[in-house]
Amino acid sequence: MNNIEPEVLSRVQKGNPEAFTQLVETYQRPVYNLCYRMLGDPDEAEDAAQETFMRVYEGIKRYDQQRPFSTWLLSIAAHYCIDQLRKRRMTFLSMDALPHLDPPDQSPGPETAFHLREAQGRVESLLKTLNPQDRAAVIMYYWYDFSYEEIAKTLSFTISAVKSRLHRARLALAQTWTEQETNKFAKERKPHESPAF
Repeated sequence: MNNIEPEVLSRVQKGNPEAFTQLVETYQRPVYNLCYRMLGDPDEAEDAAQETFMRVYEGIKRYDQQRPFSTWLLSIAAHYCIDQLRKRRMTFLSMDALPHLDPPDQSPGPETAFHLREAQGRVESLLKTLNPQDRAAVIMYYWYDFSYEEIAKTLSFTISAVKSRLHRARLALAQTWTEQETNKFAKERKPHESPAF
């Protein structure tokens, strides 16, 4: 992830509009990607990213420069998405063995694009099985390489609670993935089986 230069950040805190535009241009992609992974819908992710930057603009004077800016920014986006998911009353992956959930890529051919969309859809479904805080922790840890400490600070948990939540989430997601694979394999085999007499 790109880091904004400290002098640009200082100008943003002083209300410089050009510096704020530079900040948005630097971070719009990672913020959108985080929102997309949490909400699973491109339009909602775009709205959430815009709301995140509005909140950054309104709260930039309170930003503590001792804290990494990207962590502060992404925590604002994560909290907004968690609130949106709670409002929808929905429950909140990426595992080493699972495909990454990335925004749709416009470049691959039709067959590749179909398989990518199918894999992304399965990962989105798995993410929705987690509660909002667990989803946020998983996304921050696996996609953004947040440390346990950064996740704990962002989500107001203890470090041991973060480790416990990630462990539980990994087990739950791996179990759901395995069940889906087993069911898919069983459905594919059924048409080829001989009828029993």
